[in-house]
This record gives sequence, C-alpha cells and structure tokens, in this order.
Amino acid sequence: MAVKIRLARHGKKNYAFYHIVVADSRSPRDGRFIEKLGTYNPNTNPATIELNSESALKWLQNGAQPTDTCRAILSYKGILYKKHLMEGVRKGAVTEAVAEERFNAWLQEKEAKIQSKKNSLSQEARNEVKARLEEEAKVKEAKAAEVAKKRSAEIVKEAEEASTVEEVSAEAPAEDAPATEEAPAENA
Repeated sequence: MAVKIRLARHGKKNYAFYHIVVADSRSPRDGRFIEKLGTYNPNTNPATIELNSESALKWLQNGAQPTDTCRAILSYKGILYKKHLMEGVRKGAVTEAVAEERFNAWLQEKEAKIQSKKNSLSQEARNEVKARLEEEAKVKEAKAAEVAKKRSAEIVKEAEEASTVEEVSAEAPAEDAPATEEAPAENA
C-alpha cells in the first residue's frame, strides 16, 4: 500500500481550505484517509499552516511520500529539514544535541522572516490607508475651494444686482410719483 501525504480540499467555492492528511494513494482526494496532520489556509497572507510536526515526521520516516504542494508545506515548516538532521543522527554524522541546536537556529531564523513579512504587510497597509486619506483630503480641499469660488461669485453677482436695484429704485420713484398723481386726476 502506497501512502501519501496530501491535501484534502474543504471550504466554499472560490475559497478553498485544505486538510493535510495521510492517505492511501488509491483513495479519492477528499475521501478516506488514515490520519489528519493539520490544516492549510492559502487565503490569508502569509498562508496559515497548522501542522502536527511529530506525526508528520513519523510518517515521513516510515516512507510516506508527500505531494508537491505538501512537500513545499513540510519544507516551509521545517519538517523535511528535521528529517534530514535525523538521518544524519541515525548515520552518526552528527549528534542529536547538535541536530536539535541546528534545527532550533533554523526555526528562529524562519520565524524572524515570517514576522518581518507580517510587519512589512501591516506597514504597507497603514501607508496605503494614509495615502488614501491624503488623497481624500486633497479632493475635499479642491471641492471646498470650488464651492468658495462659486459662493464668492454669487455674492459679487448679488451685490451687483443689489446696487443696480438700488440705482433703479432711486431713479424709479421720481418717475413713478408723477404717474401716480396723474392717474387719480384722470379718474376724478
């Protein structure tokens, strides 16, 4: 029986979520499996991987073959490197303490890289929000200047109309007064 470490798809349409499982190579992708090792969510940035490393290492040492994607996941989490170090211990090339020390150093370096990526992503998001707010402020200022320009034009126009109305009203009563006096005289 050929045993594989592979992904079993779950989740909604266009929003895949995977279980990392050990299964017989003849069973269907989402079908029967021997053991669930963890989960893989590619929808987050960086991808979220939860994995039982001891169990995965045990299966790899017993001969389970990972698929290409699972091999990348196991490499990312350091399981393949740990298997490599354990092979060195078994052959006598290094001691177990040295192997653990090397693995822990690699793990700390990897975690630092992941944390720096998360920090850079959050910094980019903050910068993007700041840029959008500055752009909105520029648009708002432009609209406010445009509105102020229209208002000042309206005020000038109203002032001109008021001055012409005052001029006309100052001239009009002198002309209208005789006309009103004549009208009652004609009626009388």
